[in-house]
Amino acid sequence: THVSNGADYSYTLTHLFTQQDKLGGAMGEFQDAIFRPAMEAKLKEYGWDITPYVNVFNRSPETGFGQFLDSPRYSTGYTSLWGTPGLMIETHMLKPYAQRVAATFDCLFSILQTVGKHDKSLLEAKDKDKVRFKPGDFYPVAWQADTTRHRILSFKGYEAEFPVSEVTGLPGLKYNREKPYTRETPYYDSFIPSDSIKVPHGYWVPKAWNSVRDRLDVNRIKYNVLEKDSTVLVTYYRIANFSTYTTPYEGHYPHYNTKVEPDTITVTLHQGDLFIPTEQEGIRYILEALEPQAVDSFFNWNFFDTILQRKEGFSPYVFDSIAQHLLESDSVLLRSFNREKDGNPDFAANSYAQLNWVYRNSVHYEDAHLRYPIYRVE
Repeated sequence: THVSNGADYSYTLTHLFTQQDKLGGAMGEFQDAIFRPAMEAKLKEYGWDITPYVNVFNRSPETGFGQFLDSPRYSTGYTSLWGTPGLMIETHMLKPYAQRVAATFDCLFSILQTVGKHDKSLLEAKDKDKVRFKPGDFYPVAWQADTTRHRILSFKGYEAEFPVSEVTGLPGLKYNREKPYTRETPYYDSFIPSDSIKVPHGYWVPKAWNSVRDRLDVNRIKYNVLEKDSTVLVTYYRIANFSTYTTPYEGHYPHYNTKVEPDTITVTLHQGDLFIPTEQEGIRYILEALEPQAVDSFFNWNFFDTILQRKEGFSPYVFDSIAQHLLESDSVLLRSFNREKDGNPDFAANSYAQLNWVYRNSVHYEDAHLRYPIYRVE
């Protein structure tokens, strides 16, 4: 249960369901075709209108708005990882408190009545979705709105006006409660995948990453503990690119737009390392947490920021002769180096940048830098 403040309108109640395409499968269909309409109808019997969460800020919703995309950090996004519909009730902050309490109670009661009435359909959908993803399938890790599709809401709002503010001297948005309206309003609630990964058979997590193991345990993820040191062939990621928010969020500076470069390598695993098979109930949690490019991955939530720090370097007065030797002994490296100089005047005029380029492309460059420490087993 929550309180909303993005715009003003007639409704006391709005709802924010798990995004049905992202939930997907039989459960997504159950939520969108059975559960939501039945709950809305039940609320009508109690005298309450409800509309989808009005996902706008500092503009009137009358021109249309889109469904909120709930990534796994949000409660309704988290439930989708377990094939479960989620619902957050949003009451409007400007409605009287007693009215909001009564509406919340009736909404919760309507939810219970709806679930009770459609329990068989709910259980059937849950059963159908038990094995939705398996190794070799492609799993969406990013979504975008499908702007070619929308449905029409009979939306009850207030006329937007733009009087000049006495504070700023400029027009500002105001809602005139003396001028309510009911208008056909486009609502964009369809989403399509924008990126996906191929589901592996499992992941190796080195035992040093206790913060990962703690979350796996809390979420009842099954894993096996390696009994003796072993050498195995795995796929690993090099972090190719990422951006970082410059303002804090929930005590973090999360990353986003993460891109990776996969490669295959033979590594030595150690006694106590964890193998996490993907063929289990928590497969979606595993994929969303351990694939770095997933929106709310452990990487994007700063669990592995130590790999982003380059700890080793070089002194130009020492490395210059070493760089010369490296270029003279590797014709491929030399051609790449000259190509970079010819095509980039700034690079050609910067001696440190040139030495750094040679260093980064040599055996002297530290292997752990930007190397994601979780391994995939294909």
